[in-house]
Amino acid sequence: MAVVLVDAGGTNIGSVRYALQRLGADAALTSDAATIRAADKVILPGVGAAGPGMARLRELGLVELMRSLTQPVLGVCLGMQLLCEWSEESETECLGLIPASVRRFEEAPGLRVPHMGWNQLKVRKEHSLLKGLGEQDWAYFVHSYAVSVGDYSLATADHGGEFSAVIASGNFHGMQFHPERSAAVGATLLKNFLEL
Repeated sequence: MAVVLVDAGGTNIGSVRYALQRLGADAALTSDAATIRAADKVILPGVGAAGPGMARLRELGLVELMRSLTQPVLGVCLGMQLLCEWSEESETECLGLIPASVRRFEEAPGLRVPHMGWNQLKVRKEHSLLKGLGEQDWAYFVHSYAVSVGDYSLATADHGGEFSAVIASGNFHGMQFHPERSAAVGATLLKNFLEL
């Protein structure tokens, strides 16, 4: 099985790649359109801001390619947000693959932004991506912007209000948290993605 990591400049690429290696998948890091198109599974990792993330995809000529993919695609952290239609961060038009918007957490007393640390996942819909996920499972988050809750939400978490933690629409999937830093839960979800 050919798995690729899209080299869109994310700083978490090394840790995602290592997590996949532990599952027996040696993911190539590439920005080559033909390699991405030919892959069985495509992962768009990312840490950073929506504006520079989309600018990097445009510079590499990958925006239309990403939109045309028919194999399973997984966005991680910023990568998940880039799959959506729009981000409030720098008012960025994103890939438009999942009918969702991304907004900044509202500041409130006792509510830290960015949201950093472990948070409980709440399953909203059955999906093969969530196979083996229980009601008491937690994942590790680091983000200031979040995807609203909608029909695409497979699992949510709460930080001053409910937000999407795992999303899917067609062959496009996203995890807001870092599966590579989420211990057994993250490994299970990455394994599920590889088996889609």
